[in-house]
Amino acid sequence: MTTITHHVTRDDQARNPYFYIPFDVPAGTTRIDVTLAYPKAEDCIIDLGAFDPRDTGYPTAEGFRGWSGGARDCFFIATDDATPGYVHGEIQPGTWNVILGLYKVREAGADVTVTVALDNAPRRLEPQPARTFPVRQGAGWYRGDLHCHTFHSDARGAPELLHQAARQAGLDFLAVADHNTITQRGYFHPQSSPELVFVRAMEVTTAVGHANVYGVDEWIDFRMTQPSDAHVLERLVHEKGGLLSINHDKPTIPWDYDFPAADCQEVWQSTWMAWNWVSLERYQRRLASGMRLSAIGGSDFHQPDRLLPEGPLVLARPTTVLWLPELSEDAILAAMKSGHGYITESPSGPHLEIRNGDAVMGGTARELGAVDVTVRGAAGDRLVLIDADGVVAEVEIASDDWRATIPVGDPRLFVRAEIISLRSRERLVAEFTATLDGREMPWQLKGADLAEQPIRRALSNPIYRES
Repeated sequence: MTTITHHVTRDDQARNPYFYIPFDVPAGTTRIDVTLAYPKAEDCIIDLGAFDPRDTGYPTAEGFRGWSGGARDCFFIATDDATPGYVHGEIQPGTWNVILGLYKVREAGADVTVTVALDNAPRRLEPQPARTFPVRQGAGWYRGDLHCHTFHSDARGAPELLHQAARQAGLDFLAVADHNTITQRGYFHPQSSPELVFVRAMEVTTAVGHANVYGVDEWIDFRMTQPSDAHVLERLVHEKGGLLSINHDKPTIPWDYDFPAADCQEVWQSTWMAWNWVSLERYQRRLASGMRLSAIGGSDFHQPDRLLPEGPLVLARPTTVLWLPELSEDAILAAMKSGHGYITESPSGPHLEIRNGDAVMGGTARELGAVDVTVRGAAGDRLVLIDADGVVAEVEIASDDWRATIPVGDPRLFVRAEIISLRSRERLVAEFTATLDGREMPWQLKGADLAEQPIRRALSNPIYRES
């Protein structure tokens, strides 16, 4: 057993938010146990992870052995098993590093103690789980949640519980994007099925911005320290054939890096009242600048240690709905990238579809003087059509199965659609406040926000105008 103590300061944090504590591992080691101790407080939060000798520094392709952020103060890595969030397998001899994320350091600094214990008892060498490729035949609209978490990062609930929650919600696909790790796939790879397809995902998580990576087998290095590292992230993801989405660009963790060549933006995260009008305004600005960026939504649900009943603050609030030729991961990723879909408030939320002749959401139209709209489940609410300069048409939705062709004049760059609650508003506000059970509103919301902010029930992807 080895005990190592360091005094970390704000100067350390300013130089590099990642602080490395090296330790030596001899040949024949089959298990490593690490414990972290420090004076945890509101102004002192230190994350925890590990790299083996293959780490070449940012950005590395090898050497990552786990990350638990601030959710754990100890972990083990063995040849046959590991703490959730950490990678079991061969224990390479040489210099390993405990990595500390200096998220918050008090003004006086903090003493950090790391204890490392090594064991060489005989153990099996267990392989990593193989990816599966389930397919459900049949074209149609499929529903999913593209952002949620298990106890492989900072949630309390096991993958099995999240799987139950997805079935309870009636989802067709689910992307489990644990923070800075992909070890949740040990459960989700073999459990992916034609009934519920699991999409490979990981949330790149830093103190000044989060992004989801989709459709990549390998772990992606998260140790971004410069605004320009967003472009490194984009390159790493696209070289591996994946998609990059910028997450919840709003209070309390906006995107504070350069804006990269992302494929998607998470425009709606959790209940609409969680500051999503800020994300939407930033998305609108990016579209108006000429970007083509697919809108997606995800609950960011952190599965608790029990299965919750359906409600406004659980999994699939909101739900991303995609048109797929079949239900498979490849089809889901293609539809995410193209933008052929919409976001709605829940698995049973309003259906929203716009098209212009053969041009569907995410597509391009030569002439865009009118759009055909199909809405279901939003009678009495308002449909709003928007181009790069703002609102081009507003219509009250007359029935729960409503179709209309709506002139939009000479729109600039694109047309997209929103459903804004009118008749449904009182019910939606009552459902949200009921979940608070008398507690103060979260996310620093004010009563005026609840009273005055328009509540979106569904958002479409744009149809772009041919330049």
